[in-house]
Amino acid sequence: MSSAYRPVFQALLSGATLLLSPVSLAQQEPASPPPTAEPAQPSQPPEAKKEKETPWYERIKFRGYTQFRYNRLPSFERNDDLINDQGDRFLGKNQGFGIRRARLVIFGDVHEHVSIYLQPDFASAIGDQLNVAIMRDWYADIFFDAKKEFRLRVGQSKVPYGFENLQSSQNRAPLDRNDAINSAFRDERDLGAFFYWEPAEIRQRFADLANSKLKGSGDYGVVGFGVFNGQGANRPDRNDTPHAVARFTWPFLFGKQYVEVGVAGYYGRYNVSTGTGYTTQGDSNMVDTRAVASLVIYPQPIGFVAEYNVGRGPSLGEGDENTVVASRPLHGGYAQLMYRLDNVLGISFLPYVRGTLYQGGKKAETNAPRYDVRELELGVEWQILKALEVTGAYVLSDRTSSRAPYEQEQGHLTRIQVQVNY
Repeated sequence: MSSAYRPVFQALLSGATLLLSPVSLAQQEPASPPPTAEPAQPSQPPEAKKEKETPWYERIKFRGYTQFRYNRLPSFERNDDLINDQGDRFLGKNQGFGIRRARLVIFGDVHEHVSIYLQPDFASAIGDQLNVAIMRDWYADIFFDAKKEFRLRVGQSKVPYGFENLQSSQNRAPLDRNDAINSAFRDERDLGAFFYWEPAEIRQRFADLANSKLKGSGDYGVVGFGVFNGQGANRPDRNDTPHAVARFTWPFLFGKQYVEVGVAGYYGRYNVSTGTGYTTQGDSNMVDTRAVASLVIYPQPIGFVAEYNVGRGPSLGEGDENTVVASRPLHGGYAQLMYRLDNVLGISFLPYVRGTLYQGGKKAETNAPRYDVRELELGVEWQILKALEVTGAYVLSDRTSSRAPYEQEQGHLTRIQVQVNY
């Protein structure tokens, strides 16, 4: 190559080297991988998202009912001295319209393992003052497992004894609870701790029986047991001996009809109150114990309920001991037959008849008077709307008066109740 072209050739080489150097560098460096999307998180089921996102106070619900009564309709044999303070304070002379119950229930899950149930009654009485607000239920259920099969109930609640005692007055066809079983506990409730268990499918069955027109008692477990003060709802404990209770019940399908059988019993010592002229035999903390057997055939359409209990409890005696309170034998029960007609003049029409027998004391009343009750009630419950029910009843009664000197009274009652559900 001539010396004249050498400078030009060197310049071309230098330029080519500069142009090719980025390509060679790119070939030496590994290529960056393409961007990849982050793996999607597994989606939660809708229930879990709702549980996580919904504040507890938005899971609280409200419901309730009010019962308006009138007990002075004409009857064949009226007796103004025929009263039943435990059942209905609007019985007897100088009575008119009354609000028997005015309930508002606040309930719901505040946590996946904790639910609450709060129920005040705005139609209670203290002395001569009517329509006073008082606490009926105030408890929490603490669940130990995800299926909610095991739980502990703490607070003031119904004592698991019998069937009708546990059945809500909103569902019960007769206007008042029977004396034989209801005399076990004042207001059916007490303050304590109760353990309940039932399989998940039976828990759902209890809900179906209570929430339909079958008039179930609600969910108090297949097995229930616990301890409680023993003096009754909204009363302080008056001794150091708590009551203990245990109950077993089983609802099952017999053919096309639901049937439930159960047994229960309790034991404790009850502190009795006495008035002037009455005494106790020995210690005022008296043995208080009972056992009950229950049979329920749910109305599909024919229904039948029977319960009977025996035991001992505080009671006045007879004859020369009619002013002495002691722990004495008691027994009694009831049987009820009903027939449900659906879509008749509204949602349902349910005629019923119930007979009650009881001989024994009522420990929660001053002096624990001894009762002798024979009563027959014929009635019909007419549910016009989901929010409106009317019940009429005719009662033939032979019972001990609730007030001293506790004389036996006979007579008839014609009663009507209007119930509003909300």
